[in-house]
Amino acid sequence: MTAADGGFLAVTPHPSPTRDLLATAARRRGMDVVELTAPDAAAELRDRPGGHYYGGPGLGAAVADDLGVALLEPSDGWLPCLPWEFTRRRIRPMTLGEARGLPGPVFVKPPRDKTFPAAVYEEGAELPGAHELSAGTPVLVSEVVGWAAEFRLFVLDGEVVTGSQYATYGRLDAVTLTHHHHRAAVEEFASSLLAEHGNTLPSAVVLDVGLPARPERGTTGEWAVVEANMPWFSTVYAADPARALEVTLRAAGPKAAVRARDAEFVRGVRGCAHDCRTQ
Repeated sequence: MTAADGGFLAVTPHPSPTRDLLATAARRRGMDVVELTAPDAAAELRDRPGGHYYGGPGLGAAVADDLGVALLEPSDGWLPCLPWEFTRRRIRPMTLGEARGLPGPVFVKPPRDKTFPAAVYEEGAELPGAHELSAGTPVLVSEVVGWAAEFRLFVLDGEVVTGSQYATYGRLDAVTLTHHHHRAAVEEFASSLLAEHGNTLPSAVVLDVGLPARPERGTTGEWAVVEANMPWFSTVYAADPARALEVTLRAAGPKAAVRARDAEFVRGVRGCAHDCRTQ
């Protein structure tokens, strides 16, 4: 899809390195890039075909219809339903109201949207209060796990197309996967996961995987899934921007182009996503 036939990438008005990298990659492939700075910017694009999107979930929900874009995302229950061999920790889905009553320390995160910080909380009472988020807000709760190294993988049709280390021992440490000494192990783990559970994810998705670290004995030597994310709201880090864009375009592209296997992963569709009984 090129600018000549109406292909465009609508992006958040908030500057970020990833937004700019993807915008540059889009222009290089002949697409127009439209910054959604004005309140009616998306409405002005309503009749233009070939829309794609990169930005936050809140803005995405507000502009998706005008852009004619379907936003793909993993289901809330995907991570806690994975077998132990892929998570190496117990992950429980619950409501924020339930999590507020937990003793700590405990790691709590939103399943997808960044509605509050994913972090270790000394006790559940430290979580956002009712004046900030409702008690029914879904969350994921797990034991506290340190990560020796964490990697972001951009996946398209069950294959890792580009990736990057993004942290070591919780500190930002962006290094391309291409020549990384953990590359073979990361790709082997991802291939195993996708072979067994790729059908429970959108065809375009971001996977974060890592090497757990135990204080008493260093790394476990066993890789695990950190989480799955929406490509249209993910940082590229040191991954190849052009290849990351390919994944993003599939994950946030024209509604008419959504594949049958992705229909249940379109944002706003509920009640048909995979759960633990169907994996």
